[in-house]
Amino acid sequence: MATFTRIEVARATKETGIVPVFYHKDLETCKKVVKACYDGGARVFEFTNRGDYAHEVFGELNKYVTQNLEGMILGVGSILDAGTTALYLQLGANFIVSPIVNAEMAKTCNRRKVSWMPGCGSVTEISYAEELGAEVVKIFPGSQVGGPAFVKAVKGPLPWASIMPTGGVSPTEENLREWFNAGVHCVGIGSKLFQKKEDGSYNYEGISEKVGASLKMIESFRK
Repeated sequence: MATFTRIEVARATKETGIVPVFYHKDLETCKKVVKACYDGGARVFEFTNRGDYAHEVFGELNKYVTQNLEGMILGVGSILDAGTTALYLQLGANFIVSPIVNAEMAKTCNRRKVSWMPGCGSVTEISYAEELGAEVVKIFPGSQVGGPAFVKAVKGPLPWASIMPTGGVSPTEENLREWFNAGVHCVGIGSKLFQKKEDGSYNYEGISEKVGASLKMIESFRK
């Protein structure tokens, strides 16, 4: 069962500004990456439903987060149907992110008042997703859909839209400034956030520093 309501999730994504997006088949690696992001200041984290038995990894990861990382909101992404949505809700997912708009997924989340963030690529899809109850909509892939210019254009007829681009977002001052100046609610960042060492292992200290630096930049853009 989700620990955080959809309103709390929407507020947390707005306040922090970044949602790290990550998947790895190894549970211990996932724990260390989530902890690194938490130490850097992130309070929302998206585990992507990619590999075989991903739900088993998520279930154990969510137990770890609940017991050790107070205030961290863990959800799941890359969900495409209502059945998989229900599976992850049973494992305690606090939010569901999808690359598509699916009404049955919306109903499954709405019954439990869990945040649902569907992927949209047009004003029509964004409006329909909001009609289905989405507090925050995802644009994906962000750069291919139209980048910051697309967000700025959408905010004209839909100024109330809370938009989270994923895909094409980099943790650099120039890129983050473009997105937030365009009016995004928050951004999702994947591999570019997760630094590695020369031997291919993750640089957990470097991840914490990158997350912290990115959050500080976002805070300065909003002043």
